[in-house]
Amino acid sequence: MNNSKREFLKKLGALGAGTGLLAANPFVACESPKSENASASDEPKDKFKVTIFQTTDVHCQLHPHDELFWEDGQIVFRKTGGYANLHAFIQQERAKCDYSFLIDTGDMFQGSMLSVKTEGSAIVPILNAMSYDLYSPGNWEVVYNKAPMQKLMGSLQAGKVCANMYHDLGDGRRGELIFPPYHIWHVNGVKIGFIGYNDHLVPKRQSPGYSEGIIFTKPEDNLAHYVDVLRNQEQCQFVAIMSHIGLSQEIALSNHPSCEGVDYILGADTHERVRKPIQGKYAKVVQPGAFGSFLGKLELNFDQGKLVGETYEMLEIEADKITESPRLAKIIDEVEAPFKEEISKVVGYSTIPLYRYFVIENPIDTMVTDALSWQMPDIDIVLSNGFRFCPPLATPDETGNIPITRGFIYDMLPVDSVVRRGEVTGQQLWNWMEKELNNVFAEDASKRFGGWVTKFKGMEVRFHAFGEEGKRIQSMTVKGEPVDLNKTYKISACEREGDPADVVCRMNDVKNVVNTEFTLHQVMLGYLAENSPVTPTPRGAAVALDAPATLLSQVSGVDYEFR
Repeated sequence: MNNSKREFLKKLGALGAGTGLLAANPFVACESPKSENASASDEPKDKFKVTIFQTTDVHCQLHPHDELFWEDGQIVFRKTGGYANLHAFIQQERAKCDYSFLIDTGDMFQGSMLSVKTEGSAIVPILNAMSYDLYSPGNWEVVYNKAPMQKLMGSLQAGKVCANMYHDLGDGRRGELIFPPYHIWHVNGVKIGFIGYNDHLVPKRQSPGYSEGIIFTKPEDNLAHYVDVLRNQEQCQFVAIMSHIGLSQEIALSNHPSCEGVDYILGADTHERVRKPIQGKYAKVVQPGAFGSFLGKLELNFDQGKLVGETYEMLEIEADKITESPRLAKIIDEVEAPFKEEISKVVGYSTIPLYRYFVIENPIDTMVTDALSWQMPDIDIVLSNGFRFCPPLATPDETGNIPITRGFIYDMLPVDSVVRRGEVTGQQLWNWMEKELNNVFAEDASKRFGGWVTKFKGMEVRFHAFGEEGKRIQSMTVKGEPVDLNKTYKISACEREGDPADVVCRMNDVKNVVNTEFTLHQVMLGYLAENSPVTPTPRGAAVALDAPATLLSQVSGVDYEFR
């Protein structure tokens, strides 16, 4: 551990001790205005309203940032988010409520340079100061491995729920749950139950090494049991799932018989903006965006202890219209101070806005694949995983171009992976691409991974996004020539911790695999140093014949539009 990090951790411990922000008991709930604890002594009312607020997928974005909106078929950017703004806004909203409950449904500790440099510990005092009442872990909570995840989650002062993450005892033996499976909010004589679920595909979606020691199961394996406990044993009047499995899988779960008895799925993971609840057969599904740009607000009306009505809305955190919380701003300044100069250092420029919102191609991954191709000109095809996270970057400075900071490199690529290269046949490429497309567009929503289409340079693919599994690809070329299924091609992508030595970007049986001497961040920094300003306009390497290049969601067949 370097000296700056060691000193920072000492200061962080002092900050937690001095403010009471680092809890010894992870299950002590936070006090908050008119929240769970404040309501316990109130006189019971015949008619009353409770409000559940939700944040999710903030990915350690501490400050206001550019956010992308799709309005009238055009991209529009506005400043949103920032924990100090988010806290002020939430406190204002909670002050209007009779009873309120604040939850976060995951991806709290991964996604920024500060989080990586401190392995998530810098985020703990910020979250504790937010006065959350309940958390559930996201798919990226495992990024620092199991034991650090347990410590980080345990340092949060509110409760945690997750009913499908178990201790792995070895040899396939499943131990106890890592977190409590459910939580009950007692409010004015009624009970509201929350069950937590993380994505069971975490060991496949992320580097397998991250989740070593954890066994994940599908939500439907035990959901009916916990619904029965909450509904029939505990007599809950309202049951919600705190989900981090992605909107496609959440919709599928809402139609699964195990979900009978669930009222709402408060979703996360795919950063979708569900402004109008999606009605499944058994439950309604919502998601409140990402990066602290939005706040989900679910109001429940009770009469004589019975639920008689509910409304939902997704509120935008408009940074320019909110006076930030001085308390949160102070904490953020203190935890960020040791790294502020490095985070803010400009390492290059772009002439166009950078974002990752389109499912098929986008400027950020165009820049990544351009950099990889620049670093390794002998490689036929470079690949970039179908990441979704990273807030947009759209505001130019005095040069007229958009500055790319060292911190933004971490926002784009929080894991500084070693670049790996190898050789595959054209047939392997074809089969792999069919599988990757099915991960995104599978007709069975429960089989969709949470990420977007894998990005690439050197290869061109035309496909039917909503076509038949295994038959989506209509044409594939490599460097302008039709792919030769028997020819060997050189490929490159990033190493994933825990993958076998012959795997590159989830492609198996790759030959002559070697790890290069450079990391992805080193490639990006070198490329920007020599090529700024860059103009990473998507080049049409991947073209869906049955969907627009501006496709903003995997979800289809329901009343939903990302905007």
